[in-house]
Amino acid sequence: MTTPRISGVEAGQRRLNGPQTTGRDYRNLSEPEHELSSDHDVAVPMRDGIHLLADVHRPTQPGRYPVLVAASPYPRQIQNLGAPAGFIEAGASDFFVPRGYVHVIANCRGTSGSEGTFGFYDGQERRDMHDLVEWAAVQPWSNGNVGMIGISYFAGTQMEAAVERPPHLKAIMPIAGTFDLYESATHHGLMSSGFVTPFLSMIGMTSGHTNRLWRSKLIDGVRALLLTPGIHKRFEHANGEAAIAGLKMLLKLHHDPHPWDDLWRAIAAEHPVRDAWWEDRNLLPLLENVEVPVYLGCDWQNVPLHLPHTFQAWEKLRNSRHVRVAMMGEHGLAWPWESLHIEALAWFDHWLKDRDTGILDGPPIRYVIPEADGWRTSDSWPVPSMAHRGFALRGDGKLDVEEGEPASRVYMNLGSGLNRPRPSETDPPDFLAWETAALASDLDIVGPIELQLDALSTAPDTAFIAILQDVSDNGTIVDVTAGYLRAGLRKVDEPSSRPGAPVLPCRTFDSVPLGETVRYRIPLVPNARRFKAGHKMRFYLTTDDQLETKPALLMFRHASIGTSSLNTILSSSRLLLPLLPQQ
Repeated sequence: MTTPRISGVEAGQRRLNGPQTTGRDYRNLSEPEHELSSDHDVAVPMRDGIHLLADVHRPTQPGRYPVLVAASPYPRQIQNLGAPAGFIEAGASDFFVPRGYVHVIANCRGTSGSEGTFGFYDGQERRDMHDLVEWAAVQPWSNGNVGMIGISYFAGTQMEAAVERPPHLKAIMPIAGTFDLYESATHHGLMSSGFVTPFLSMIGMTSGHTNRLWRSKLIDGVRALLLTPGIHKRFEHANGEAAIAGLKMLLKLHHDPHPWDDLWRAIAAEHPVRDAWWEDRNLLPLLENVEVPVYLGCDWQNVPLHLPHTFQAWEKLRNSRHVRVAMMGEHGLAWPWESLHIEALAWFDHWLKDRDTGILDGPPIRYVIPEADGWRTSDSWPVPSMAHRGFALRGDGKLDVEEGEPASRVYMNLGSGLNRPRPSETDPPDFLAWETAALASDLDIVGPIELQLDALSTAPDTAFIAILQDVSDNGTIVDVTAGYLRAGLRKVDEPSSRPGAPVLPCRTFDSVPLGETVRYRIPLVPNARRFKAGHKMRFYLTTDDQLETKPALLMFRHASIGTSSLNTILSSSRLLLPLLPQQ
């Protein structure tokens, strides 16, 4: 099958959605010179004898080209559908192939026709990614230079391949990746049920369908409609809430229970703390093996899923020859994923085609501050000019650098099954919030954030869900970032007083001493924000976010731990915010 369609940002091209660069102009980029031809359902042998299925999108003109491999459990057949769905993330074939690349989109084992059993980021999947890269390197249409591309799960499989060090892998671009499944599925002891449950159901449901659906005239018609310029443009601002709403709809559809329900049960019930099952799905200790160039990145809004991994990977990638980072603002990663394609072209043209594109010019970290203008740069992370300032959770509900008179506030958390028809007007609140006064001038934060919480509880276990918010002068509230901790899993493997240092989940449960003050160290996911003059900073704290009336970033809610308690928060608690010097 051949198609003349070319995407890009020039006149006459199918226009890509989203920001395409980190604010720079590049040179010597590959021009669109080729038509696209596709080979479907190509069987790729793995070392243990099973076969993955891949679609190979390549230039029609015979020759040997560099290869961009994208792999995930999502249906490869619809990666160029154009739908605003959170699993259309392999990148636009009609952008890369015309510019002289082969785009290989493969399915992980056990998904969409690939043989074997899906393992969800396990060691077998890492070995498969090594074998997939080496297979691509020796095909008649390949010149032996292989890169990997795609966001989200596709980013995770890139890093899986990189830690296995296949000889022909030259560079990767894992934007918005997940590199430790525990930290995505379980937020410091709180199961991210709003994500994990519909996610596994979605993969189970889509994997049960065959080409009878995915390559049908119906899908072809949908593709033609979705790629119509006027309709496609509407997807530029597709958001996380829409994605989760779509995933929840899939919960009602049937899927084979194996292995999807087995994996869900492993996360929800069988492995409540970090153990060998989780460690088999943790790439972070293996990142020292990575030597190929890595281009990391994320949008600041992706707090409960991908954002934390970007900074953890940056710290661990000590042996990679070149690491670059792009931190984007709102809608930087709208679906279908088409943003940063020119940035990706400059990256892969440099490493796979030996072109001087300028991609390595300047500091390695480029970032935006939401609500401020322009791109900024840094040679290191955290940003050197940043300084932490402590804000007290005062007894009068103010968030202020001065604690005032020592005091406390109380909120109540109720477990389920209490046979109570409604709350009582005598109940304490089920959350607390603290606010600053209206800001006299703009205030910029960039970097790690930490809550040092002094609290007492009437239960042997509780939880803390902390959210930093921006309140505009008209009262509109925007959630900026969040942190999570299950109190019974508060002890860390490696204690650290450095603000923003990750809490490393322990392997044992430790009951909360009843009625005693405990200091909890709760990192909020690093972030950036300009709080404008006239706005207020608001800090929100609760224990259970299951109710739809409570805030939840990207609508990712958590399974309740089930206890009832009164939690007392002392004014000696401090929220440490990373402030930039005022301009």
